[in-house]
Amino acid sequence: MHLHSYRLKNYRRLRDVHIELASDISIFVGSNNSGKTSATQAIIMFLSGAKDRFTLFDFSSHTWQQLNEIEAADPSWDSSAELPKISLDLWFEVNAADLYLVMPILPSSAWEGNMVGMRIELAARSPSELLQRFRQRKAAAVERADALPGGPGDYKPWPKSLADYLEKELHNEYEFRYFVLDRARFNPALVEEAGYEPAALAAESSGAAVLRSLIRVDCLNAQRHLADPASRSEGGAGRSEDLSRRLSRFYERNLVQREEDHTALRALFNSEAGLNDHLKDVFKETLDRIATLGYPGLNNTRLEIKSALNPASVMSQDARIHYVLGDGDDATRLPDSYNGLGFKNLIYMVVEILDLHEKWKADEEKRSPLHLVFIEEPEAHLHTQLQQVFIRNVLSLVEEKDETAFASQVVVTTHSPHILYERGFAPIRYFRRHAEGEQTTQVLNLSSFQVGDAPKDRDFLQRYLKLTHCDLFFADAAILVEGNVERLLLPLMIEREAHTLRSASLCILEVSGAFGHRFKELIEFLGITTLIVTDIDSVTARPAPEPVDEHSDEEEEELEFEVPGDAAGEPAKKRYGKACLPSVDGAETSNQTLIKWLPKKRLITELLVAEDSEKTAEIAGSEPAKVFVAYQVATDVSWRGATTYVCGRTLEEAFGLENAEWCQSEDHKGVGLKLKKAPSDVAALAGGLHKRVGGKHFDKTKFALEVMASGGGGWVTPKYIKDGLVWLAGQVALEVAQEAEAIVGAVDVFEEAAE
Repeated sequence: MHLHSYRLKNYRRLRDVHIELASDISIFVGSNNSGKTSATQAIIMFLSGAKDRFTLFDFSSHTWQQLNEIEAADPSWDSSAELPKISLDLWFEVNAADLYLVMPILPSSAWEGNMVGMRIELAARSPSELLQRFRQRKAAAVERADALPGGPGDYKPWPKSLADYLEKELHNEYEFRYFVLDRARFNPALVEEAGYEPAALAAESSGAAVLRSLIRVDCLNAQRHLADPASRSEGGAGRSEDLSRRLSRFYERNLVQREEDHTALRALFNSEAGLNDHLKDVFKETLDRIATLGYPGLNNTRLEIKSALNPASVMSQDARIHYVLGDGDDATRLPDSYNGLGFKNLIYMVVEILDLHEKWKADEEKRSPLHLVFIEEPEAHLHTQLQQVFIRNVLSLVEEKDETAFASQVVVTTHSPHILYERGFAPIRYFRRHAEGEQTTQVLNLSSFQVGDAPKDRDFLQRYLKLTHCDLFFADAAILVEGNVERLLLPLMIEREAHTLRSASLCILEVSGAFGHRFKELIEFLGITTLIVTDIDSVTARPAPEPVDEHSDEEEEELEFEVPGDAAGEPAKKRYGKACLPSVDGAETSNQTLIKWLPKKRLITELLVAEDSEKTAEIAGSEPAKVFVAYQVATDVSWRGATTYVCGRTLEEAFGLENAEWCQSEDHKGVGLKLKKAPSDVAALAGGLHKRVGGKHFDKTKFALEVMASGGGGWVTPKYIKDGLVWLAGQVALEVAQEAEAIVGAVDVFEEAAE
């Protein structure tokens, strides 16, 4: 048995999200303020059974507008009014052998299948009576305010509005309700059919008790505050906890389970006997002197000091954790405060998880079959290797060694790409933000990305992201670049052309034009605004390769690429060619991104005249997220007093053309673009740069490093990259503005509701 998924409605920015969980470990990822923490807190709050933990601010912002509309409506409609509520649907996948565990939530005796569900709602006890009480209190308050000497003036007594009333009276007016869900009344996405009314949980059963009998939820919070207790710095000793104290609590909590451990009891007995002899020798003289004073006197009793080693307190009173450096008796031992926060945090998490697991196992009479453990940001203070070690082994801490009906599931929320590195796509649950009028979130299950026995690009993307970066899942926007040169120079170009992007969380991925299109479905699946910076890659193309001439000294390599078939459904065709200047008649692009993604054109002449609208694509379902492709375009190039409209084939060529004087100067010879013979005109310059960059001896990395070493002075960013960065800056600013507008809009609605 395990928790298959849960659906949250009207909880903070999670207006309606369905979150699927893996049977072992799931990883929640997403940019900041995307709702990951809310998704964990909601379950904890519902399972606590304490409605007092909820406030009106836990309701999604759109519900505040609903309260305004209900208040403004004719009171005669109060009897049929539907007040906002927060709901949680829990779906459990159950084996036939474990069916007895979920008997209270079976929809009927004729139930068949392997999935059962339960709904918990925080809803109004009686909407009509609530509204009646609100209107009566408001009318009475207004009447008393009007009776004040001089009238009420600007004073508005409580309750000023329905939202103002619920902000104070929510705990009195709302209650938890529990329902049994019938899987047959839900579609494959677990969305209920229209008009479905779930059956209330049997009256003889306590909803909270049934819920606790099914699942126990624990959370290891991100703020663990492990520090040096001796620290006098602000936030040090007052908010810290040394590791020894934490281990002492673990020992005390698990002592009851060790009562029959005679090995430990014998160790304490021997220690107590030795300590008694020691105390007798130390205090003998003192006690003898006290005896001469006539004390204690009564029946000539005498004093004796004996140890009282209590197993429950031995760890807290008489034991400390030390770090041992070396082996044997000569090893150096340091107190726990002498080790770094990362190592202490790792030990702390392991002990805490073990403790939570043991407490769940210890409750044998009321033990729930499922233990769900949330771990927030385990990467805190840990370097990359420790992060990977932890996530690699965390399941071993909660595994059941014997095959039983009991099981544990782990959910990790993280901002660490190194944790994702260890697990691949399957456990990832991506939280995607939306801000169209209000703040909302959609949760995507990466295990459903390109499912099947022959996924087109999934395996490639998983391997690629593991070898490069997994921070795509935490970014506000992505930039897919052609190669190492673009990756090195882009931060400098961003600083020059679109400095506002420095405040955004960007993921720069080096994908090349040959593989960039393979990211298309992943980018669209995640809904991330993306800029593609690639090369126009002009070639002289033909349908068959040229015969190999073994005696030729030509260095140019023949390129092989694919183009779509001419007719719908026709398979792709192979094309062959050699690199050429974009100005060559009939030139085509070999760049698969330009052919298969954007702007889906093959001829260079078509690419050079493509409008920005053709280079842009909206990501359906992720508005306003878009994708834009930037490649070389024709620009005015001046050389020796003449100006010509010309286009480079690669970044290096475009840079050399648009910075002709700078690159051809002796001072910048190290960049590698200075021609041996000064070109006579722009055409000669373009041809010379094309040969230089395409030659075997041109070092692209050195080119990038030399440009960086120049300090950015004297040269300009190629136009196509500048245009792309300006577009991305505007797009990110738009999304930030929409998010801010949604926040302001929510505040305005609430303030309007409170007035």
